[in-house]
Amino acid sequence: MYQQLKNIEIFNSLSDDSLHEFAKHAQDVNYPKGTILIRADRVEPHFYVLQSGIARAYSDGENQQITFWFGESGNVLFSFNSYINNKPGYENIELLEDCRLIQIKLADLFSLYNGNTEIANWGRKIAEQELIATERRLIDRSFKGAAERYQDFVKQSPALLKRVALKHIASYLGVTQVTLSRIRAGK
Repeated sequence: MYQQLKNIEIFNSLSDDSLHEFAKHAQDVNYPKGTILIRADRVEPHFYVLQSGIARAYSDGENQQITFWFGESGNVLFSFNSYINNKPGYENIELLEDCRLIQIKLADLFSLYNGNTEIANWGRKIAEQELIATERRLIDRSFKGAAERYQDFVKQSPALLKRVALKHIASYLGVTQVTLSRIRAGK
């Protein structure tokens, strides 16, 4: 497991000793496309790092699902409310492809935080980066038009265009599929 973690960019800031300690508690797992890895209204007991595949986070709205995040290789997957407050989350995380992940129980992760300052700081930085990304998405959605949000999406995540259903991209951008089709056609 140590060598596997060493090859994932998100773990690069950890020393060999800390990485060995983390590896003792982590496991390699595989789940098929369509798996709901994290469910809303449940306290989720695990923290994941996506090694391969794509995932999306969404919430159920009235008569629709609202996609608000896509995850690619190297991204973390966890329920913020479960992670921070040990309470049920609001999001669902669905695997859009067959995925390989690193899984660690939150109880083990928090134990590592308590015993290893380096791993605790690593976890804090991940949470901070996720908070900044969430804030950026909120600001963009509030101040940018749909066409500009789409252009940003194309620049930031070109591989997702070929691997994610347009209905999920439209939902992420806050538009209908018809509007997304018009934007893509340049109308």
